[in-house]
Order: sequence, then C-alpha cells, then structure tokens
Amino acid sequence: MGRLVVIEGLDGAGKRTLAARLTAELVAAGASVRTTAFPRYDDDVHAELARDALYGRMGDLASSVHAMAVLFALDRRAAAPGLRADLDAHDVLLVDRYVASNAAYNAARLGQDAAGEIVGWVRELEVQRFGIPVPDHQLLLAPPREVAAGRARARELAEPGRARDAYESDDGLQARTDAVYRQLAAASWLSPWTVVGADGAAGVAALARQVLAGRG
Repeated sequence: MGRLVVIEGLDGAGKRTLAARLTAELVAAGASVRTTAFPRYDDDVHAELARDALYGRMGDLASSVHAMAVLFALDRRAAAPGLRADLDAHDVLLVDRYVASNAAYNAARLGQDAAGEIVGWVRELEVQRFGIPVPDHQLLLAPPREVAAGRARARELAEPGRARDAYESDDGLQARTDAVYRQLAAASWLSPWTVVGADGAAGVAALARQVLAGRG
C-alpha cells in the first residue's frame, strides 16, 4: 500500500511547482509516484457544478457554504476507488488539494477557526460517511500571503480563460483561509503535517525523505 501525500495551500502558493519537484525527487529515490489534483473540474460533474457556481453561473448556489462543501466532497467520493487503486499500485500518491481545502476554505467563509463546527462536519462527511482515503502526510505550502496573491493575479493575466473565481479574488477570504490552514497543520489534522516556507523549492530532498519514511 502506497502513501497518500497531500499538498495544501492558498491559490498561487506554488502547489503545482512543488508537486513537480517533489515527484522528480521521489522518482530519483526509486519511488513509483502517481499525481492527481482536486477539484477535478474537467472530469467530475460535481466539481464542474462547483466551478460554475464560483463564476456566478448557478444562481445563489455559491452562497451556501454547506452546498459548496458537499459538491467538492462528492468529487472526492467519486474519485475514491481510483485513489485506492493508485495507492495499491504506487509507492506514493501525491495530491494537489484534498479534504483540508474543504475544511479550511469553508471555515474561513463562516469566520470559524480550525476548532469550529464546519471543520468537524467536513471530516465526518468525507472521512467517516464517504470513506475517502485518509492522508498519511500533508504538506502546507505557506509563502507570505501577498506572494501567493501576486502569483494568482499574474496567472490570471498570463493564462487566457483563467480569470480568478469568487474564492481566489476575495483577499479577505484568502487571509482567513491561510490562518485556518496553519491551525490545521499545528493540530496535525488527519495526519502529520510539514509546513513549507516561502521557497517551496528549498529542502525538497528532505521532504522526499519525510514522505518515504513510512513506506514499506
């Protein structure tokens, strides 16, 4: 059975870059690695509906915290059989965003912290009721918030059709989400966490060793 390793962080934190560098390091160490990312906007109808809501195309759906949380959770529920198959076939399954994103963003939307009701509700829904695989290790990519925001704005300008959605363009929400993420990491929510600082490229070899520590 492989290890489920999740990269979390704000929009523009550099998760894709870290995933690519960490994958290369793990492969160089002899590990078999599979990568995936959530939400699966182009592959799952629940994620597609959530995206439409975030761009204002689903009436007042996006105003409901719990409705949006359920859509993102259903995306992972649908993916769960494939995740289990990947864990059976590979040493490491590296995931860009997972259940902690649902907890952090929705806690931030409600003005709650990591001890709030919505975080427990998301855990019960996704882990206990839907039975999705539980992470073995989570990495919080946490550059200064203004750095992540600048990257998100630059990506919007550089990638045609990549306008920021309602969550990405809300600076206050991003700040609150960052705080909840850090609380989840400090509390070792669902698994051990490692907080990666401003330069996600630094220490990738050490991260790979941590990821592989429980293999075998």
